[in-house]
Amino acid sequence: MNNKVVIITGASSGIGRALALKFASEGSKVVVAARRLELLISIENEFGSYSILAVETDVSKEEDCKNLIEKTVEKFGKIDILINNAGISMRALFHNCETEVLKRLMDVNFWGTVYCTKFALPYLLKTGGSLVGIISVAGYFGLPGRSGYSASKFAVRGFLETLRIEFLKSKLHVLIVAPGFVNSEIREHALKADGTPQGESPRNEKNMMSTQRCAVLIFKAVKKRKRKLVLSLVEGKMAIFISKWWPQLVDRANYKLLKSEPDCPF
Repeated sequence: MNNKVVIITGASSGIGRALALKFASEGSKVVVAARRLELLISIENEFGSYSILAVETDVSKEEDCKNLIEKTVEKFGKIDILINNAGISMRALFHNCETEVLKRLMDVNFWGTVYCTKFALPYLLKTGGSLVGIISVAGYFGLPGRSGYSASKFAVRGFLETLRIEFLKSKLHVLIVAPGFVNSEIREHALKADGTPQGESPRNEKNMMSTQRCAVLIFKAVKKRKRKLVLSLVEGKMAIFISKWWPQLVDRANYKLLKSEPDCPF
C-alpha cells in the first residue's frame, strides 16, 4: 500500500478516521473527506500535508464529490482506492418518521456513494484500483427502527455488486464491507423521527469492536482484494447464513435484540 492514493469519506471520526490513520501509517497518500474540516485537519497535522490532504466534503452534494476527486487528482495525480465510508443512521419506526429523514439517509449513504464513485471511476479503471463500500449487516436484512438505514445500505450493496459485474473484464476491484456493531459515533448522530440527532448511544459501546480493529481488517481485505468482508460473527456471518434458510428466526432475533435497547421506539 506504499504510495497508493486513497480517498476516505466520512473520515472525521469513527471507522473513517481509523482507516485514514491506518493507511497513512502504511505509507499511503490519504485524502480525508468530511463536513467537519477542523477534525480532518487534525489528521493532516499528525502525518503532514505531504501524505494527507483534507477536503471539506458533504457527500450528499454532487458538486462537493466532484471537487473531492478533482482536488485528489490535482494533488496526487491518480486514485488507487476509494472508500465510501460516510454514512448516517436512524432510530424511529417508519410510520412515525418524517419522510425527510429517509431522504437524508439516502442522500448521504446511497447518493454519496454514487456521486463519489461516478467521478472517481475513470481514475480507478486506469490504476486497476479498489472501489470499497462500507455498508452494514443492515444491508443484508432489515432492522426494525432502521427502515431508511437498511434501505440505503441494501441500495449501496446492489449498486456495487452491479458495478463489479459491469467491469468484470477490467482490473477494477470491488469490496463490500459489512461491519456489525462498532464503537463509533454513528449511534450518537442517528436521526430520530423528527430528524434531530438522538444524542446518547442506546447501546453499551465498550463491548463493541473498536474502530482501530475494524480498520485493520478492512485494510487487509483491500490489500488482498477480497469481494466481501463481514466483520461480526454472531449478528453478521451467522445471521446472514441463517437468514438464507430460516429467515423468520433472524427476524425474531433482530426484533428481540433491538427491542432490548433503552427507549426503544417499538
